[in-house]
Amino acid sequence: MTIRVILPLMLLSAGALAADILPPLLPWQGSTESLIQPKHPWVTPAELSNLTETPDYAATVSYLQKLVASSALLRMESIGKSPQGRDIWLIKASMQPELIGKDKGKSGRPTLLVQAGIHSGEIDGKDAGLMLLRDIVHGDKQSLLAQVDFLFIPILSVDAHERKGKFNRMNQRGPVEQGWRSTAQNLNLNRDYAKADSLEMQAVLKAINSYQPDLYMDVHVTDGEDYQYDITYGFNEPFASQSPNGASWLASVYRPALDQALSAAGHIPGPLVFALDPMDFAKGLQGSTSTPRFSTGYGDVRHLPTILVENHSLKPYRQRVLGTYVLLEHSLQLLAQQGKALQLAKKADENARPQRQVLAFKAAEQPDLIPFKGISYEIAHSDIINGPYVKWTGQPKEYEALPVFWEKVPAVEVEVPKAYWIPPQYQDVITRLQHHGIQFSRLEKSGKLELQQLSASSHELASRSFEGRVGVKATFTPSWSEFALPAGSVRVSTDQPLGALAVALLQPEGPDSLFSWGFFHGMFERTEYFETYAMLPWIEQELKTNKTLATDFAAAVKADPKLAKDGQARLHWFYQRSPFYDQTYLKYPVLIER
Repeated sequence: MTIRVILPLMLLSAGALAADILPPLLPWQGSTESLIQPKHPWVTPAELSNLTETPDYAATVSYLQKLVASSALLRMESIGKSPQGRDIWLIKASMQPELIGKDKGKSGRPTLLVQAGIHSGEIDGKDAGLMLLRDIVHGDKQSLLAQVDFLFIPILSVDAHERKGKFNRMNQRGPVEQGWRSTAQNLNLNRDYAKADSLEMQAVLKAINSYQPDLYMDVHVTDGEDYQYDITYGFNEPFASQSPNGASWLASVYRPALDQALSAAGHIPGPLVFALDPMDFAKGLQGSTSTPRFSTGYGDVRHLPTILVENHSLKPYRQRVLGTYVLLEHSLQLLAQQGKALQLAKKADENARPQRQVLAFKAAEQPDLIPFKGISYEIAHSDIINGPYVKWTGQPKEYEALPVFWEKVPAVEVEVPKAYWIPPQYQDVITRLQHHGIQFSRLEKSGKLELQQLSASSHELASRSFEGRVGVKATFTPSWSEFALPAGSVRVSTDQPLGALAVALLQPEGPDSLFSWGFFHGMFERTEYFETYAMLPWIEQELKTNKTLATDFAAAVKADPKLAKDGQARLHWFYQRSPFYDQTYLKYPVLIER
């Protein structure tokens, strides 16, 4: 029996038309093209296609295993397994790779951790990293490891990497087959840093805690607008950072050095910004300050200088990979020269104990002005959508002073407490703290403490799930009381290197707090109720003996028309003030020590 599958004409022709449907390309030729070595004995799989294709998981791992076996400078370890059972590999490159992470206090060697394929369709970093590792151990670049250790995760989202196809990213020029954005569980890993739901993220956090890198790089590819830049990157800027010393190093040392190196190699480095209005680029740009769900926001709040690389999706894969190679190579060179200064900056941030912490920023009303290498465009009309759209022309357009509205105005700010107390029943929350490496102590015997509790005075659950969770927003009213803490309760002191991260996760007002991600939804549910035949006799008795309650009720009826007319509303009013009412309802269960 023969089954014929007839694919739509549009699908059959999509691969052939992919280059034609994208905006015109600017011509490019850089000195980095000499990095491609198709005749090298250790030619990488991507070089065999002149950097138009990328190898699958099996071919990538096979190449790395052989490369590691060929050199004493490399080690390869699995930092975890994916939901589908694939190993997540980390390569250690060092003059003494077996010692990485074991005695960092004495060696003092700066360490760079580079992660590729968190979105596996954006896989530039993998092939650039393979080429660089090859050139270190079988080329003339061994000196890059003379004073620096290099950690490399070639594919983080390994399951999504194998969900590859020619039609996964229609607005990206190569490679021919690309992986998928989300994991096998349909989670976007670059939204998972704070909540750490995925096995992949837990593996990354384990590696960060184990090896304590000094600089962390997360390699992506953009979506969105057209512009001249091929390599853009960014970080939380010093004016809106929880790690001002590390951020200042990135802004004043890293960015000028890497921009110069990329430019000298024929690439065009640019800032990581996005159009304020996609239909009118001249209105300006928005510069974001990432919250801890993202790599840069997470690195900022745990005092790990973190760079988000966003190669431009409309540039050819070949050009993007070569630019990434320069970025990796010169990051290692810079760490050899300036790594000690970065370590001192990082330590200063870890030792700081600010009294207040900003949990979220909003855009400034007054913009900064920057020069910008854009691409001209026209507003065309489409009969298909019966409306206008942006059509990029492929012609350079220089903006001498384009406004950038940076998120640098505090939007949510709190006083940093001494500690948080987590009841022992919230093991999923305690486990998340362990994944992050946050230190805490456990109460061995039950005891009583005067603590602050936050009550949700209003709350709103999200209308749909996001990243596998239903989020919640709330406003809170604080109150003080003596609490009996059961044995096993966890005390999380903010007086620790990861204190700012603890505040970001446990202070419920934070946009990426565990509360906001939905770890405490039980506080919004009542499970005990009343019957009218039991409630009325209690109310009658209380009104006779409790003059305060009677006075409050009379005033409430006068002020609230619904209470004046609705008998059920009256019953609930009394029930909320009765000893039968659930005293934990709407109460945030994490208690605050000030």
